[in-house]
Amino acid sequence: MAVIKPSAVPAPALVLLGIASVQLGAGFAKKLFEELPPSAVVTLRLATSSIVLVLISRPLLRAGARRWRRGDLAVAGAFGVTLATMNYSIYESFSRIPLGIAVTIEFLGPLGVAVAFSRRWIDLLWVGLAAAGVALLTLDDSGAVTAVGVAFALLAAAAWAGYILLSAETGRRFSGSSGLALASVAATMLVLPVGITTGGTGLLRPEVLLIGAAIGLLSSVIPYTFELEALRRMPARVFGILMSLEPAVAALVGLVILGEMLDSREWTAIGCVVVACLGATRSQEAPREAPEA
Repeated sequence: MAVIKPSAVPAPALVLLGIASVQLGAGFAKKLFEELPPSAVVTLRLATSSIVLVLISRPLLRAGARRWRRGDLAVAGAFGVTLATMNYSIYESFSRIPLGIAVTIEFLGPLGVAVAFSRRWIDLLWVGLAAAGVALLTLDDSGAVTAVGVAFALLAAAAWAGYILLSAETGRRFSGSSGLALASVAATMLVLPVGITTGGTGLLRPEVLLIGAAIGLLSSVIPYTFELEALRRMPARVFGILMSLEPAVAALVGLVILGEMLDSREWTAIGCVVVACLGATRSQEAPREAPEA
């Protein structure tokens, strides 16, 4: 049977497939919460992605070990802290509020980074629109949206902002995926004690390990591979526009896989955040081309 290589798939399709993969992984993770607590599922996800990334990056890790300085390892360690915090927080949020709502709030992180580095007044409009969307999400009297769930989603948003900034710095210091591999190992080491304590012997069940490995592949390895290939062939600005669709995809996955019905107010709120992300991304100035010699 022929295997389709990512390089043969159009770049926009790779981004959309990556988004779908991440949210499918999140949906399956939430279903696994019936067997294990969120912290244990996070441990399985991070452990799987760490093993795969280390195997992929082994030549780069072996070659770079002689050149890394203490500052480089500190950056990779900080990157790992944000990675662990982001994953742990969003899974704790998933366990308390609908998937689409948690991801929508989490998207305030990249939106905040985009606006923070902008010099355009119109971006204040996008911040206001996103804030209105989140405010709509909190106007819930059914009990489906809890304050703790929202707080964990906001913590995940802050961690995602740090992840974006540290990802760029890690990329400057490490070649290929070696920096991400080191950060993933650090993140796994951070959550491992909590995951083992809360998951106990349930982590050793073969079916749980298999589902956990699938979640790690869907949530980390596959989308990272697709996004890396897509960014080689499309402008980062277009990539950001496509990524803005993620909250809507998360809501659809929550509906199809988890049966999480959202009302018109919640869909409107998600739409506000998606439009705000689209607007902030489109309003960023395209990088100027270098003058021809």
